[in-house]
Amino acid sequence: MGMKSMTLEEVRDSLIRQEDTIVFSLIERARFPMNSFAYEDVSSFAISGFSTSLLKYFVKEIEATNAKVGRYESPEEHPFFPDDLPNSLIAPRNDSQTYHELQFLHPAAASINVNNHIWDFYLKQLRPLIAAEGDDGNYASSAASDLQCLQALSRRIHYGKFVAEVKFRDAPQDYEPLIRAKDRDALMKLLTFERVEEMVKRRVERKAMVFGQEVCLGTDGDKGDNKGKYKVDPAVVSRLYDEWVMPLTKLVEVEYLLRRLD
Repeated sequence: MGMKSMTLEEVRDSLIRQEDTIVFSLIERARFPMNSFAYEDVSSFAISGFSTSLLKYFVKEIEATNAKVGRYESPEEHPFFPDDLPNSLIAPRNDSQTYHELQFLHPAAASINVNNHIWDFYLKQLRPLIAAEGDDGNYASSAASDLQCLQALSRRIHYGKFVAEVKFRDAPQDYEPLIRAKDRDALMKLLTFERVEEMVKRRVERKAMVFGQEVCLGTDGDKGDNKGKYKVDPAVVSRLYDEWVMPLTKLVEVEYLLRRLD
């Protein structure tokens, strides 16, 4: 592999920056109510003879365009509907960051995509926690916000491939016996640091408080009465990381490691 090693600190810095993106995307989606019509399979959005939802149609069309301009050549990006995507029209450059990232990861990384899990928990469990009941008719705008959330979550969770590669390179003697034994449980235990996970949950909850607090100036120009009012419930963001983001990231790490010696 032709790239200098990434450090665990560099990987963690990226994960922390991605927290900001996720929190802001959730705040943006919270602008819109549930808008359930956008998620129903309706005949007015028929593609190739079958009915689909506005959201699924929107995401598929955006991903097709993204594929043409090379978005999914990057190991950080993963489509939600990978079947039948058009080829990239952009020739890869050997001096690009994407090229070096591809050189850093084991080729088996390309076979790992857990976006079906992300799509499922986002639509069924997370979206109802951040969007109020109701319908304002802004279906396309709420779908665009959904896609921002989905892509941010996908990027964060699949970054587990980089986490796993860095950890493997730092201590191959710890990982190789477990990989050869296909011991998923032992790998998961080796990758789990409860103290770090608790710190992450507290940090993202705090970010949701800081980024999403309602700001209203009082009559004296500097005091408001909106303390404690947030665009997205900070506890929901902590729960998001606890129940979905971190477990799925570790799932990606384990799947990557199991293929690491192929």
